[in-house]
Amino acid sequence: MSAKKTDPIRPTDDAARALAQELLAQARFAALGVLEPDSGTPFVSRIAIGQAPNGTPLTLVSSLSQHTGALRANPACSVMVGEPADKGDPLTHPRLTLQCRARFVERQSPEHGILRASWLASHPKAKLYVDFGDFCFAMLEVERAFLNGGFGKAYQLSPQDLAPRL
Repeated sequence: MSAKKTDPIRPTDDAARALAQELLAQARFAALGVLEPDSGTPFVSRIAIGQAPNGTPLTLVSSLSQHTGALRANPACSVMVGEPADKGDPLTHPRLTLQCRARFVERQSPEHGILRASWLASHPKAKLYVDFGDFCFAMLEVERAFLNGGFGKAYQLSPQDLAPRL
């Protein structure tokens, strides 16, 4: 007799959606995973993160960085937000992993000014470098997401689950 295998992924509910949206809204930095163009080897970097006015995850990147070159070669990426608290086991604290495709927003586009204003409202220190010629915005368009809400609280989410309720 074989034991019935239990699916560790819980049905996505409003509490999971709210926690995922909160983690994303509060995040000011994240881990970004890309594939190096020459070797295909995974590469992880820390990035600043925020949200565009429509709620899409957004980052400001330099063309001089390794991760930007990798994203230009292959826009598929993964982003993780959520930081452990000062106490307790870090693996019991919530975190959100996003599977995305990066879409670059060049300085000349009409969208750039809107994103710049939104970015500076949440990242005021970026005023020092946001207008440097090597910087541009990358929208991180979510394809799917995975929420670990703590021990035994795993969920798969869609892009619609992350959309802020207006």
